[in-house]
Order: sequence, then structure tokens, then C-alpha cells
Amino acid sequence: MKLIVQIPCYNEAETLEATLEDLPRDLPGIDAVEVLVIDDGSTDATVFVARDGNVDYVVSHSRNRGLACAFRTGLQTAIERGADIIVNTDGDAQYVGEDIADLIAPLLDRRADIVVGDRRTWNLARFSLGKRLLQAFGSWVVRRLSGADVRDAACGFRAFTREAATRLNLVTDFSHCMETVVQASAKGLRIVSVPIRTRATQRESRLFRSTSAYLFHSAAAILKTFCMYKPLRLVLLASGPLFLLGTAPIIRFLFLYARDGSAGHIQSLILGAGVVVLACLMLMFGLLAELIAYNRQLIESLIDQTKRRDSEPQREFAIRDEQFARLIDR
Repeated sequence: MKLIVQIPCYNEAETLEATLEDLPRDLPGIDAVEVLVIDDGSTDATVFVARDGNVDYVVSHSRNRGLACAFRTGLQTAIERGADIIVNTDGDAQYVGEDIADLIAPLLDRRADIVVGDRRTWNLARFSLGKRLLQAFGSWVVRRLSGADVRDAACGFRAFTREAATRLNLVTDFSHCMETVVQASAKGLRIVSVPIRTRATQRESRLFRSTSAYLFHSAAAILKTFCMYKPLRLVLLASGPLFLLGTAPIIRFLFLYARDGSAGHIQSLILGAGVVVLACLMLMFGLLAELIAYNRQLIESLIDQTKRRDSEPQREFAIRDEQFARLIDR
């Protein structure tokens, strides 16, 4: 059983060494623990720190492509290198390496396909009240829409089985956190949360410049993901209230017409009919999107088969690199 810890990095030279030193190299139920660093176009000494830290693999992007792209590159590389379990962590040393044992326990027990760390952000005093409220609200929205019991949807400390990592086909450009949960739930993968510990970081996040920017990008990512994987449900949430709103003036017109037989109040009938027609059009577009989603699922199943076929030969015959392997611009 091989476990690969992947660390997406962008200019993490100051904290990467501490992150690497904190990672365990011996875990119960695991035969080999390897470390993969994804250098997302860093302009500092991140690659050299990784080399000095004796990581097993480094994948370098020629330019900064964003966290989601680095995460996808990490999953692909880990699968190609024969990982049975993949753990994703950050390069800023905020997560505790010892907690990897707790993180992978549900995978080893075959109780889950994906495990998401729960930072219990509501109890973190270093988080402002506004940030805690946003984290709680965002996780609640993801739970309600996806059906997955994920307590901290924005946490990047996660573990995946090989099967789960192979089946994920992420397309977002901002962050993988929300899309991973929604897509995995739509594909029937089992997701659980486990409590984890965190440390205070000494720098601001490089993923977003402000809370408002993070909120905007996260909302856009959630909306985009649900449009792809659960379009009919999303359309019903929008068209249902619109349909009810349109029936109100129609009922008003019918009531007044039955009461006094007057042909007046025709404006209510026109307004209501227009709103109802708009709701029906939305429903039709939703049905069309649902059919497209089914077609996408067929294409993704073919992609999954291709991934398995391409990775299995390397899984059986790959020999671990001596100390350090560098793959340029995947």
C-alpha cells in the first residue's frame, strides 16, 4: 500500500521546509510514504527547498496556473506513480502531519472514498467572526446542495483513494475544494469528515486578495459546478418559485372574473402568463442541460477507463526514483 502526499506550492520556500519535516514517513497500514511537490511556477527557491528536503517527486509548471490546476497535476502524477492513497496538504505548514494517520483511517477501513479535514473553524479564535460565518455558511450551502456531510468544505487537507482520484475530472480554475465535494457526491463517492488540528500561518492567503474576492469566486465555482453536475435540480430551485409567483396574478384574475364577471384586470392575466411561460422555458432548458450532463457522464466514464489503462502498467512495473525526479511543465 503506497501513500503519496502531494503539496501544491507557489512561492513557499519559507515554509516548505517545515512542512516537509512535519510529514510522517511511517504510517500504520502503509508500506511506503512518498512526497510529491507541485511547483506552480514559483519564482523563489521552492524547487531547491524541495530538493534539499529529499522529496520523491517534483512537478514544475512553467508559469503560475492556480491552485486547481496544481491540484489536478498532483492527482495525475500520483496516480501515474502508483499511489493507492493520495493526501493533499498545503505548503504553508498550517496542517499537522501527525493528523494524516487520522485522515486516512476511514480509507483504510473502507468506510469512505474521500476524507475531508474539519478545522472546526467556528472555534478558531484567529479567524474573524465574519470569516467564521462565511466558512459556516459556505459549508452549509455545499452540504445542502450536494448531500455530502462535509463540515469544512473549504479545507484543503484531504485524502483520496486511487479509485476516487481517478474518477475526478475537475475543470475549475480557482480552487478544487468545492468542486471536489460536489462532483464526488454526484458520482456516488463516499465522503466523510474527520477533525484535524491547524497552526496559525504567518502570511496572507495567495489564493485570494480579499474576503469579498474569495466569496465571489467561491460562489461562482459552486454555481458552475452545479450547472455541470446537477443542472435540473438547480433549475427547479429557480423555476419553481418563479412558477408559483406567476400563478398568483392568474388566480387573482380568475377570482375577480368569477366574482363580478368583469373582463377587467387583464394586466394580471398577462403578467402571470408571462412569468409562467418564463418558468416553463427555464424548465425546458434544465431538461436539456440534464441530457447534456448524462452525455458528459458517458464521456467521463471513457476518460476514467483511459486513466486506468494508462496508469496500471506504471503501477505494476515502475521503480521508485533514487532520490529525486523532476518532471518539467506537465
